[in-house]
Amino acid sequence: MLFADPIVLPTTLPSAADFPTMVKAALPALTVMMVQGARDFLFAILILAAGWMLSRWVGRWTGNLIENSRYIDDTLKPLMTGFVSYFIMALTIVAVLGQFGVQTTSLIAILGAAGLAIGLALQGTLSNVASGVMLLILRPFRVRERIKVADATGPVREIGLFRTTILTDDGIYVSIPNATIFTGPIHNMSREGRRRVNFTVEIDRNENLDTVMKAIREALADEPRVLKHPACTVEVDALGALSTTLVVQVWIENRGFGETQSEIKKRVREGLQKADISAPVPVAAPAVAPWAPAEDKPEHDGERPDRKPN
Repeated sequence: MLFADPIVLPTTLPSAADFPTMVKAALPALTVMMVQGARDFLFAILILAAGWMLSRWVGRWTGNLIENSRYIDDTLKPLMTGFVSYFIMALTIVAVLGQFGVQTTSLIAILGAAGLAIGLALQGTLSNVASGVMLLILRPFRVRERIKVADATGPVREIGLFRTTILTDDGIYVSIPNATIFTGPIHNMSREGRRRVNFTVEIDRNENLDTVMKAIREALADEPRVLKHPACTVEVDALGALSTTLVVQVWIENRGFGETQSEIKKRVREGLQKADISAPVPVAAPAVAPWAPAEDKPEHDGERPDRKPN
């Protein structure tokens, strides 16, 4: 088997005097370019590191500053913190590119064309951004308000540019796209100061309705959390074969709605029991004797028993 001849390295490097004349003439310029390029690269790294550290520090400082501010809405605090950090990083990248001699005007034009192409490719994602901006402008809900959207009910934790996060009543973290929220119904259960409690009461059909309504109104009047205006209403909702259904509507303060609603129903139940008003008692189905065929009777005188006499 034949092996290739080994490569023999020169014992000494060629000196500058051994280079051709054109190379000799270009050596000073190449040396300056290499030194300047290394210096620009080092400065670019320093600018990038400083900008990254500055964006993190300013973003953290801005977050701590606006977190304790009473004049800035909680909905805008995460967005403002992220905007400050991204703005500093954008300036840092422009400064780094300028260090290498890149024309920022041409760069902006290229970024605009690239942004248009990316926008056409990511229409669904950008619709979430547009919906997030509209949610921040229209303010159908704010952070910490309790809402119901897309089969999720609970307080709002954060409103981002792409998604909104909700912590449901049973402790589940739900992240919903902004486009889904903006295009669907939004039930804000914390915005208004008052809410109405609606529930039904079923009583026996033999009870006197005026007495029952009076007992319910007296029970509601003893509850201090029931608002006097608008006044509570007790109306007949349905008349059944065994029972009568009444609907009760009461206005209360929105704060502590669930606890107050439960206490009101308890008061009504106690008021009905105190007035000796009974609930409908289901009637058992009547017993039916089992069916049995009739016995055949013998015929007399050759005639059938069902034949009528002439």
